[in-house]
Amino acid sequence: MRVDVAKAYTFAWRHAPRIPEPVLRAAFTAVADLTWLRRTEGVRRMEANYARVRPELDPAAVRRLARAGMRSYMRYFREAFTLQGATPEQIRARVRLADGHHVVEHVASGRGLSLALGHLGNWDLAGAWATPNLAPVLTVAERLKPEALFEEFVGFRRSIGIDVLGLGDPDVFRRLVRGARGGNRVVPLLADRDLAASGVEVDLAGHRARVAAGPAALALAANVPLVTAAITYERLTGARRRAAGTPWGIVVWFSPFVEVPPGDPDLPAPERRRRQVAAMTQGWVDHLAAALREHTEDWHMLQRVFVEDLDPERYAKTRAEAGEL
Repeated sequence: MRVDVAKAYTFAWRHAPRIPEPVLRAAFTAVADLTWLRRTEGVRRMEANYARVRPELDPAAVRRLARAGMRSYMRYFREAFTLQGATPEQIRARVRLADGHHVVEHVASGRGLSLALGHLGNWDLAGAWATPNLAPVLTVAERLKPEALFEEFVGFRRSIGIDVLGLGDPDVFRRLVRGARGGNRVVPLLADRDLAASGVEVDLAGHRARVAAGPAALALAANVPLVTAAITYERLTGARRRAAGTPWGIVVWFSPFVEVPPGDPDLPAPERRRRQVAAMTQGWVDHLAAALREHTEDWHMLQRVFVEDLDPERYAKTRAEAGEL
């Protein structure tokens, strides 16, 4: 029997907020553990990614880390399905900002920001917190299949205050640039995986990987700073746990502004910009890699990222189309 994924997600968003929190936690933890025990393709890919980020761990330790990773991943979905039912006070209690004074001051002055994100922690909760507490959020969503599922995700994110554009829609990049230039707006882009086959090859935790060029390209085009945000989970206790209505919250770590290289004036403008984008992308990836090593279990990456895992022929074609060969 085939499951209608879009209808299943719709059902979960409509009904999960009515289920007691302890019951939901137990159910999603059970799903995570069962998936981990079955060692599905996604779990095996997670283990392979974790092993590259944490080379000091033996296979048994990586396997245990992947269990924590699956629990973190299912925690994200549980929170996503109930986030629309959370009050503004609960959302504020669930989010703690660390090392972010420069970002707060920047957006408070009425200027925009390009934000490079990894699939870490709960980025939807961070977005729901950011719009009323930091600055309005504009982002891009991957076009999921079927279309109804994509529409459900877009509707969910808009319901929590995140303005969403569809990846591949006409003039997406131009609209992002206008949004960032307009000021007092944060433009976060999930970028630790290249979805458009026009990304940048970088060093990620000592291994070559392919990530998106979007955050750096946007920062250059809109003339706004580029920052990495790492979002990780933390256990809540005492008054904060009671205010949050859940035992888990997130910490948002902002990197310093990524340096913009001056560029070689002797190069043609497109090549000069390509090199600037590559250098800035490596800059934000370096900050992300530090968070991945420290909070590996919160990296919800069940896809191929590292070049060693990509099909050689297809990857060569991708690089050729991007003008890298």
